[in-house]
Amino acid sequence: MILHERDIRKDSGDFSFLKTPALKKAFLDELTDIIASAPFRMVCVVIDKVRHKARYTNPANPYHLGLEFGLERVRGFLQQQGEWSAAANGSATRADPAVHVIVEKRGKNEDDELELEFRRICDGANYKSEKLNFEIVFADKKSNSAGLQLADLVARPIGLSVLRPEQPNRAFDAVKPKLLVKNGRVEGWGLKCFP
Repeated sequence: MILHERDIRKDSGDFSFLKTPALKKAFLDELTDIIASAPFRMVCVVIDKVRHKARYTNPANPYHLGLEFGLERVRGFLQQQGEWSAAANGSATRADPAVHVIVEKRGKNEDDELELEFRRICDGANYKSEKLNFEIVFADKKSNSAGLQLADLVARPIGLSVLRPEQPNRAFDAVKPKLLVKNGRVEGWGLKCFP
């Protein structure tokens, strides 16, 4: 069984058994506890597409922006952890291990476009104009990847925490401690919001 946030939220597909309120609450409580206790860190990028489109005459592709912002922060985290050297020009060195970035397949055209943008960013088209030693790996939605399932489960609650901050959000409260911190701050680092 693959965990899909939408199926769980809508009680559909493999999760149609969640139509019983008590069972759904128990399931969500246990899933929340599992996620809260799992050892991982997150970089999340939230792009408000409506504000982005309204603000810029020729807005950049929001998926490409999210990719760039995310890769820059992952590189920064690896450097902070001593896993990425601080070369004089900020670029990756031969000693830096290649980091595999797993992305979910969306379709041939979308995947080709994303891979091209990924390579452009890694070749230096990023904020610090540095080379990034990342390698992209595409995984099918049905690959049963724990990381992709986790990303799917947390994406909506994190987005809603930014777009509707006044709305109670128990799922976000459970994952907020997983966001990367720099100089005591999550904002702009573990959680990048744009614009």
